[in-house]
Amino acid sequence: MNSMRNIASRFPEGKLVWIGLSPGRKQTLLEVEEAQVACATGLVGDHHARKGRGHRQVTLIQAEHLEAVGKVLGRAPVHPREVRRNLALSGINVWALQDRVFRIGDVLLEGTGTCNPCPRMEEALGPGGYLAMRGHGGITASVLEGGTLKLGDAVVYVRGDGPLDPP
Repeated sequence: MNSMRNIASRFPEGKLVWIGLSPGRKQTLLEVEEAQVACATGLVGDHHARKGRGHRQVTLIQAEHLEAVGKVLGRAPVHPREVRRNLALSGINVWALQDRVFRIGDVLLEGTGTCNPCPRMEEALGPGGYLAMRGHGGITASVLEGGTLKLGDAVVYVRGDGPLDPP
């Protein structure tokens, strides 16, 4: 029998395709091939990584959505740097990781909420950027176990049974 719980636990294995660090407020994100991640803080060297950020220690976006956003804007795919997310994942539905525990490389994360676009998307992507990003902003996560992230690391579901559909 295929219960919803059984269906929801059949995650494909995705992979990490982009890592970005924000060196400071409103500064261009730096693209790196690997990053250290501190438990309960976020990516080491990222302007936003600090204790007390709780549910928003790491931001993730689905790489496939960057092409969709670009099409809505009538341009080439959007680069992850432009949307100011820390990680871009491919091959897995990022929304499915919300309210779940998952591992990327040796880092253990818990999806904590949506990463909705902010009005800065108009500045970053041009007119219509904010609306183009609606529904494509990705998720936020907290760090349960720190470690090292490297491009190409597998994204593996660990546990959880939160809601299945995006808000």
